[in-house]
Formats: sequence, C-alpha cells, structure tokens
Amino acid sequence: MRIIRTSFTALLAAGALAAGLTGCASGTTSPAASSGAAGSPAQSGTLTVYAAASLKDTFMKIASKFEAAHPGTTVTLNFAGSSDLVTQITQGAPADVFASADTQNMAKLSDADLIDGEPSNFATNVLEIAVPPSNPASITSFADLANPGIKVVVCAPQVPCGSATETVEKATGTTLTPVSEESSVTDVLGKVTSGEADAGLVYVTDVKTAGDKVKGIPFEESDQAVNTYPIATVADSANKELAQDFITMVTGSEGRKVLSDAGFGTP
Repeated sequence: MRIIRTSFTALLAAGALAAGLTGCASGTTSPAASSGAAGSPAQSGTLTVYAAASLKDTFMKIASKFEAAHPGTTVTLNFAGSSDLVTQITQGAPADVFASADTQNMAKLSDADLIDGEPSNFATNVLEIAVPPSNPASITSFADLANPGIKVVVCAPQVPCGSATETVEKATGTTLTPVSEESSVTDVLGKVTSGEADAGLVYVTDVKTAGDKVKGIPFEESDQAVNTYPIATVADSANKELAQDFITMVTGSEGRKVLSDAGFGTP
C-alpha cells in the first residue's frame, strides 16, 4: 500500500504527467491471501483511492486487507479535504475511487458526469469538540466556543466538517470567531494537539483516533449535522472492476467492522 501525501498545488502541477503514467504505476506486491471480494476472481493492478481526511486510519486498514485479498494489487491512497479532492479530480488528477465525507461534494462529481453509476453510502459521522488533555480554557459546551478569548479552530466552510459546523451554529444561534479555518479535519486536530488552539471542531472518530493527545467533549447539538459518507468509482478509472471490488469491501462486513471500531455510524 502506498500513501500519497501531496499538496493540491503540487498535484495540479503534476496532473498531466500523472495522467500519462497512471497505467504504468507500480508498487510493492502484497503477500498472497484469499481470493477477491464477494467471491469474485481476484483482480490485480494499481488502484488509486481518493478519500476524505477523516477516513485515513480506517482506509489504511481496509487497503491492507484489500491488498491481501488481491495478490499483486497496490492501493495508492490520497487523503485530503473532500472539497480539495473534488477539485483535483475535476482538474484531471487520476483516481479510481472517491470517498467523500459528505454527499454534497460527491454530488459535484456526479453532476459533472465524473462518477460511474450511483454512489454508495457507507458511514456516518458527527462533530465533537477536541481540546488539549488539560482543557486549559475549561470548555464544556458548544456555546463555550464563542466565549471571548477562546482560540477555536474549525474547518473551512467548503469542507464537510466546516459545513457541519455552520449547520450547528445556525441551529444553536451561536456565532463562532475562529482563529483559523483549515482545509481538512486532520489539520484542525493538529492545531489542537500542537497547543496552538484551545479547542477544535473535529469528528468523533478523530478524537478517538487521537487517543490521549486530546480530550473529547461531546455536545448534544451535534445531532443537528450528521455527515453521510458516500463512495463511488470515478468515471475515468482505468480499472473499474478492481475499483468496484474495493467499494464492495468498504461497504461489506469487513469494511463495516473497521469503520464501526473507529467510531463511524451506519448510514
């Protein structure tokens, strides 16, 4: 399994070259294991998966299982904010599978005829407040994030976690004044773990993954903004059978267990 960690600007600059090399991409071969998903013959090749940043830990685990079930297959993972991934795919970046943290960003690709078939919803997520372990600002509620002097970090509005934050603000009549708006939920979490923020609005799953690096503060208003995660094959995929096999694993029992263990809900 190979993980892409690249900036949006760098990816666009390399877009044309990457498109030409997609068919030649290679990587280490996983050890042989069981046959393909859902009893189908094992497919092999290189699969490029673009996934929302909040899916990083779960999709790394699922990708490892997938490679084991498909000897000779390499899964390349690109994690970023869903809106950034949509822009990358729209600009021609090569991808086989797209997993979004909301239905709105998936709809942008569907409306542009860049998705093959109907997306499948596979998980849900809700917001939670992340604070440093000592909770220096004594945050106990969503309303506390609007108190004077509180350094709160949120996702940018175009990112699913940012859109969810705005929904909760409107539902509660609370107006936040963030010190920064980040392009992905993992960047928000990073601001909290580094001590640059008193609090950040991330997903329940991000708090769980962070372990003792942060303290999670649930708030009842989070149910006003439940994010549904869809997954689909990209229309220009050069390996649609393999892409469908990956989607089958994500939406099947193996994928559901990995996602459930991480704190994701079912759609």
